[in-house]
Amino acid sequence: MAAEEKDEPCFEEALARLENIVRELEAGKIKLDDAVCAYEEAVRLRNICEKKLAAAKLKIEKTEIAADGSITLVPLDNNHE
Repeated sequence: MAAEEKDEPCFEEALARLENIVRELEAGKIKLDDAVCAYEEAVRLRNICEKKLAAAKLKIEKTEIAADGSITLVPLDNNHE
C-alpha cells in the first residue's frame, strides 16, 4: 500500500466529509478563501471516493456454472444470459 493511500480516509469517512463540505458551501456562510479551500478538499475527497468505488467494483464477481458443470467467476455486471 502506498504511503498516500495510508493517509487517505476510508470511503465512508471521505463521503461524510464531502457531504459536510457540500452543506457548508450550499449554506453560503463561508468566507471566499475558506470556500475555495473547501472546494479543493471536496474535489480531492470525490477523487478518493471514485477510486475506492472503482477498486471495489473490480473485486465484485459472481459465480457462473456452465452446462458442463465447470464453475467460473465473472464480473457482476457481465451479461452472459
